[in-house]
Amino acid sequence: MSRVRCLAGAIGLVVTLASAVAFAQDAPAGYRLVWQDEFDRPGLPDDAKWNYDVGGHGWGNKEPQFYTARRLENARVEGGHLIIEARREPWQGAPYTSARLVSRDKGDWTFGRVEVRAQLPRGRGSWPAIWMLPTKPGMRWPDDGEIDIMEHVGFDHGIVHASVHTRAYHHSIGTQKTAKVVVPDAAEAFHVYALEWDRDRIRMSVDGREYFAFARESDDSRVWPFAGPFHLLLNVAVGGSWGGQQGIDETSLPYRMRVDYVRVYQRAPD
Repeated sequence: MSRVRCLAGAIGLVVTLASAVAFAQDAPAGYRLVWQDEFDRPGLPDDAKWNYDVGGHGWGNKEPQFYTARRLENARVEGGHLIIEARREPWQGAPYTSARLVSRDKGDWTFGRVEVRAQLPRGRGSWPAIWMLPTKPGMRWPDDGEIDIMEHVGFDHGIVHASVHTRAYHHSIGTQKTAKVVVPDAAEAFHVYALEWDRDRIRMSVDGREYFAFARESDDSRVWPFAGPFHLLLNVAVGGSWGGQQGIDETSLPYRMRVDYVRVYQRAPD
């Protein structure tokens, strides 16, 4: 999410998913639930689980929205869902508002399974993301890594992307590791976007169907910086270097990503 994205990834895998009812896949054998948010308490997101990234400086992608904090118009729990809403409205010099929720310092994990059941917005210019960044002081991108569980751009509706970024593998040098999958009803139905991460491999799936894998080639941090704690980010951007490549359809705003739950599992102790 923190950089321009080439639509043709280094892994050109495309998988078509049927328009099926989304489901919550059982945790793999040997795993235990360690963190969750079922979004069953109306109002602002739970302060015990979520922080906010705030600002309107473009976020490295020339994004024109301003991310706000503790504002119901941009992030709220309603009807059993977290709603992250990008709106067309002026705010501190920006033409749009939205929210970027982060679990940093409230939910940080090394390895495990992350499940997010979500319904994505529809509209040219929308750019929702479910992703992870390292929790460490002075974090540097891409040296310290990034895990993108789900990204979707509105001008290419129904195509969901998963990626990882490292010093050796990122878009700026044409070596990014990424894959995409067709989810035709991404805006009409909820789907489970999931990450499986252990010491040797990262995998991403939709509704239990894996379509991305990245293996640890060595312990060199330039290729595998995924050995420490990461936290989760949920956001909806407007336009930007990737999401805005074909402009912003102002009539399609507001953009709403609905999240039914977030669940994090880790290996149970022996």
